[in-house]
Amino acid sequence: MSSNYQKLVQRLEETSRLGGIMGILHWDQEVIMPTGAADSRAKQMGVLAGIIHEKSTDPAIGELLDNLNQENSFNSFERCNIDEARRDYEMETKVPKSLVMELAELSSKGHQVWVKARSENRFSDFAPVLSQLIELKKRWAEYVSPNLHAYDANIDVYERGMKTDDITPVFERLKSELIPLIREIQASDYKPDSAFLSGDFSVDKQEALGRAISEEMGFAFDRGRMDVSVHPFCGGSHPTDVRITTRYRTDNFIESLYAVIHETGHGLYEQGRMKEGRDLPASEALTMGVHESQSLFWERMIAQNRPFCKRYFPLIAKTFPENFNGVSVDQFYEAVNTSQPSFIRVEADEVTYPMHVILRYEIEKGLFDGSIEVKTLPELWNSKMKEYLGVEPPTDTLGVLQDTHWSGGAFGYFPSYTLGAIYASQFYQTLIDEKPDLGKEIESGNLATIREWLNQKIHQKGRLLSVPELIKEVTGDNLNPTVFLNYLKTKYRTIYRLN
Repeated sequence: MSSNYQKLVQRLEETSRLGGIMGILHWDQEVIMPTGAADSRAKQMGVLAGIIHEKSTDPAIGELLDNLNQENSFNSFERCNIDEARRDYEMETKVPKSLVMELAELSSKGHQVWVKARSENRFSDFAPVLSQLIELKKRWAEYVSPNLHAYDANIDVYERGMKTDDITPVFERLKSELIPLIREIQASDYKPDSAFLSGDFSVDKQEALGRAISEEMGFAFDRGRMDVSVHPFCGGSHPTDVRITTRYRTDNFIESLYAVIHETGHGLYEQGRMKEGRDLPASEALTMGVHESQSLFWERMIAQNRPFCKRYFPLIAKTFPENFNGVSVDQFYEAVNTSQPSFIRVEADEVTYPMHVILRYEIEKGLFDGSIEVKTLPELWNSKMKEYLGVEPPTDTLGVLQDTHWSGGAFGYFPSYTLGAIYASQFYQTLIDEKPDLGKEIESGNLATIREWLNQKIHQKGRLLSVPELIKEVTGDNLNPTVFLNYLKTKYRTIYRLN
């Protein structure tokens, strides 16, 4: 092995471990930190981010990469680490430090402004910060990827290699078929009964239920933990230390349970990474969309499907007997798959969710190409909601101000959610083609088959393949919205008696 490569590996491992420390600080902040420590924690994170930035932009890395350019005896794993290191180094060094700091400060301030604006329903208070963030992100894009459109450069951070040219036709296709489907569902005379999903559910019982199902899915609690946070997430420091969270409401156990299943999907991806070089970029998860495909796969395709409901209904009914007296598995299955347009993206079901994403994507695209002005957003948002979902938010708090992403300058993030759903449906279709008895296996409680399949096909591949290569290798197909649309239509037309 070349000495230049070994030197690069040492540096990459060091940065990765510092990032792991940052991950634990972040987890701690969200889960157990006393509120009074917010200021000191922000400073600690700032110092650590500065150290990571200095180490990542050390000219010595540039020299190592130049020297490695002259060598060519690398296997695919080594080559991947070199390419990833080059991409990160160029990203970090192309942007002037002043802009990095300006963005960091404005994102931090932006978050506070947004929280206040959202609670007071005043978009006009957030608008100036949003305008500034967009300008900074356009400038950032010019440094990082001068050859890309500004919005494409921002998308690339989350969904590498994806451009609006790839995404727009896919989203147009979803729009043309989902809007009519959503209307048909709303017009249907048949409405599943879900009254029994409301009640008074003890948090202790919810926790035990979620943990039991997470364990059966294969989440290893000796290499992970589950806690409570305001927003469910999956974090931690390393595949041997994966931290997932959920939140509990005593009037609704489904939200928490499915959040656990969703975050467990993310957690299994992290715990399932390749055994070698776990502190190196090649072993890391591929993109946001692929990560999301893993959580959606478990949450939607598996846990909201009939075999899973059949398997876990007895446990759920035993946990909350007063609610499930006289309720059948089929009633439960239909209840967890109720489809109803809502104002809030994170509460949306799998049929309406893509419309929330498409709306945000279209707005972001317009903000970056100059065809949409910030001050027009509340009206534009509400009119798109009316057109796509047939509902109109009564306030900006329930409309344009609901998501945190923009306040932190995370533009181009939203498409990953729906791309992830499409990938998930394609993986699911392939798995069923390969294992026609999957439903029976799930009913008998064997979830290991699913976990091992995902692990071998996706988790262990790290970043060795690009997303299109991975999708092709696993499914034999490209990104294909038809599979996703067929899955939704088949399932929901049956539930709502539309056939």
